[in-house]
Amino acid sequence: MLIMLFLTACKQSGKKQDENIAADPASLHLLIQKNIRLQLNQANVHTGIIHDSFQLNFLKVLDRSYALNDDKPVWSTNGKWAASAEGLIHFLGHSLENGLFKEDYHFSGIQAIKRTLDEDSVKRMNAALWSQAELLFTDAFMHLIQDLAQGRLQPDSQAWKNDKEKYDHFFAKNLTRLMNGEIPDSIFKSVQPVNPGYWSLKRGIPNFLDSMDTRTYTFVNYPYKKDDKNDSLLFVKKLLARLKESAIIDQLQDIDSSKLADAIRKYQLRKKINPDGKITASLIKHLNNTDIEKYFRIAVTLDRYKQLPLKMPETYIWVNLPGYYLHVWDADTIVFTSKIICGKPETATPFITSMVSDLVIYPTWTVPSSIIRKEMLPALKKNAGYLNRKGLNLYNKDGELIDPYTVNWEKYSKGIPYKIQQGSGDGNALGVIKFNFENPFAVYLHDTNQRYLFKKQMRALSHGCVRVQDWEKLAFFIARKDSVQANTQDSLNYNTDSITSWIANKQKHHIPVQYQIPIFIRYFGCEAVNGSIKFYDDIYGEDKKAKADFFAKSKYSF
Repeated sequence: MLIMLFLTACKQSGKKQDENIAADPASLHLLIQKNIRLQLNQANVHTGIIHDSFQLNFLKVLDRSYALNDDKPVWSTNGKWAASAEGLIHFLGHSLENGLFKEDYHFSGIQAIKRTLDEDSVKRMNAALWSQAELLFTDAFMHLIQDLAQGRLQPDSQAWKNDKEKYDHFFAKNLTRLMNGEIPDSIFKSVQPVNPGYWSLKRGIPNFLDSMDTRTYTFVNYPYKKDDKNDSLLFVKKLLARLKESAIIDQLQDIDSSKLADAIRKYQLRKKINPDGKITASLIKHLNNTDIEKYFRIAVTLDRYKQLPLKMPETYIWVNLPGYYLHVWDADTIVFTSKIICGKPETATPFITSMVSDLVIYPTWTVPSSIIRKEMLPALKKNAGYLNRKGLNLYNKDGELIDPYTVNWEKYSKGIPYKIQQGSGDGNALGVIKFNFENPFAVYLHDTNQRYLFKKQMRALSHGCVRVQDWEKLAFFIARKDSVQANTQDSLNYNTDSITSWIANKQKHHIPVQYQIPIFIRYFGCEAVNGSIKFYDDIYGEDKKAKADFFAKSKYSF
C-alpha cells in the first residue's frame, strides 16, 4: 500500500511538472502568459518572493502593469528572447556609468536564468522558468526607470513605486513603450533629467572609472578621544593599517612617533600635499577620500539633480554651497559667477528654493535669536559692554533703546526679551545691500564688511546667510531684468543708476522686485568642469550621510 501511495504521489508530481512544459513555441507563449499571473498571485501571498529566492521589489507595480496588458510576456516571444532583453542586460552591465549598482537590479539572477534557458533545450520549454525570468526582468526595468527618474534620496514611503498615480502614467506607460518595440536605452535616457549639468557629470564618469582605484581601504575615524587610551590606540591602529594599505609602511609593529611622522610625510609627498608629518583633520580627510568614496559622491550628486524641477526656469540664481559659488543663469547661459561665503558646519546654510522678493540698500541687521542665545548672551554675562564694542544696539518690544548695563543678564538662559540690532553703515555685518527671499530660516544673500574672507579657500564661515562677493553685479542684473520684463503699464522706482547713487550717498532704500527671480540654494559635492569631475569638500557631511542613509544596502562591486 505504501509503495502504491508513493507511485501515485510521484505520478501526480510529474503531472504537475508537465503542466509547465509546453509542446511547441506557440503553446509556450500562452503558458507563460498564464504562469505570469499565477506567479504574481503567489508573490502577493509571500510578500513579493518568487521561487523561494527572488524578491520582487516592485510587486504592486508589476501586478498593475501586467494586468493592463493581459499578462502578456514582455521579454520573449514563443520561447525566443526579445532584443530588449539583451538591451537591459547591456545597460545593467554598464550601470556604474549611470551612478547605479547592477546588483540592486537582480543582475546575477537575470544572467543565471537567461543562461539556463539559453543552454538547456529541455528547460527552454518550461513556462514557469520563462515566467520567473519575465518577472525578474520587469522588476529590474521598473526599478531602473524609478531610480533614473526620481533618484534614491527620499524615504521609501515617498518612492514612486508606492504612488498609485504613477502606476499607469509612468510605469505601465514605459513598459508599453518597451512592448511596442522601443529599445531600453531610449526609454532610460528619456526618463532622466534634461539638466545639462547632469549630463556633463555623466559624460565624465567613464574616464573616472577607467583610472579608478577600486581597492577598499580602512576608514580612519577622526577626531579621536585623546583622554581615552583605548580610543587613541584604536585610532593609531587604523591609521597604521591605512598607511600599510597604501604601501607607505610594510609592517604595523615597532612604529614609534618619529617613524609615524616620517610615514605621514612620505604619504603627503606622494599625494603632493604639504609634507609636515602631522596628524590633522586635513590628512585624515585625504586618507578617507578614496576613489570608492568619490564614486558614491558622484552617485549622490546625480540623484540630487533628479530632485530639481523637470525644467529649470529660464532665469534663476544658483548657489552651490560646497563649491562656494553663485551662478546667475539666463537663457541657458551663465551670465556671471561670484564667490560666496556660506554657513559654518555648526550653523549650516539650509537648502532653499525661493524667489528674490526685494533688495535693501544699507540694511540694518537684526541679530537672530539663535546667535543671541549661543554667542551674545554668554558674552553679555561676562561684560555688558560687549554690544557697544560690536556696534550693536539693544531695544525693547516697543522699540525703545535700552542701556545694556541696566539689564540683569544672569537671569536669562534660553533667550532675552529684547531685540539686538546693528545700524546701517559700512561697518554693518550685512554690508551695503541685502537680497531677501521668503524662507522659514531667516536666511538671505548679502554683502559683508569682511570682504577679505573671500580670499580664503575654505569659506564656510557665516552664521547661515550667504555672503556674495559680486553683490553689485547681482543687484544690477536684477534691476535690468526687472526693467526688461516691465511693460508700458508698469513703472519701476529704481534702476542701476539709482542703486549706484543710493550706495554712494549711503542712503537706506527698500526696493520691491516686481519680476522675482527664482533662487536655488543646493549642495552638489561634485560637477563636471572642462570634461573632468571636480570634487568639493563635503563641508556639512551631507554626501557621507546620504551614502549611509540610502546606499547602505546596495550590493556594489567595481
